[in-house]
Amino acid sequence: MERKIKILLIPTIMVLAALSGIAVMAYANGTTNSTNTTSNVMYGFGGYFNDTCAPFGGPHGHGHGGRCGWGWGGSITVSQEYKDNVINIAKNDSDVQNLLAEGYNITGIRPIIDSTVEADGTVTTKATTAVVTLTLNTTGRAYVWVNVEQAKVTRIEILTRTVIEKP
Repeated sequence: MERKIKILLIPTIMVLAALSGIAVMAYANGTTNSTNTTSNVMYGFGGYFNDTCAPFGGPHGHGHGGRCGWGWGGSITVSQEYKDNVINIAKNDSDVQNLLAEGYNITGIRPIIDSTVEADGTVTTKATTAVVTLTLNTTGRAYVWVNVEQAKVTRIEILTRTVIEKP
């Protein structure tokens, strides 16, 4: 394997490992009690990244009727207001504006759900952070971490893929 490919492979594996950890934490946190029936944009166990529940943005729908996140903890429905708020915060960031100007599209919003168990057993669950997924055709993907409480972007990871086909 070429050295360049090996070097690009390491960060990609690290990002996938981190995203898998986020998925496990989302399932560990259980479900929300919501009457909202809008499409769920949480990714399910196995790496579902967008509203179509297709792994890694691929063409394989899984017949969940637009609801992702099925599994041990049930499904999580995200309100349109939450999604709109996260998108507006992201779009106000100059780096995100540059990505959108380059042709990236917003393809998913994944809330990071934190649960706290108090001494008396009371559980508080809140999604104070979200990850916005941006895609550029088949060559690029960017993850934008949005702190909802502080209304700011805290981190951006950009992944690109270069394919050189030889006859």
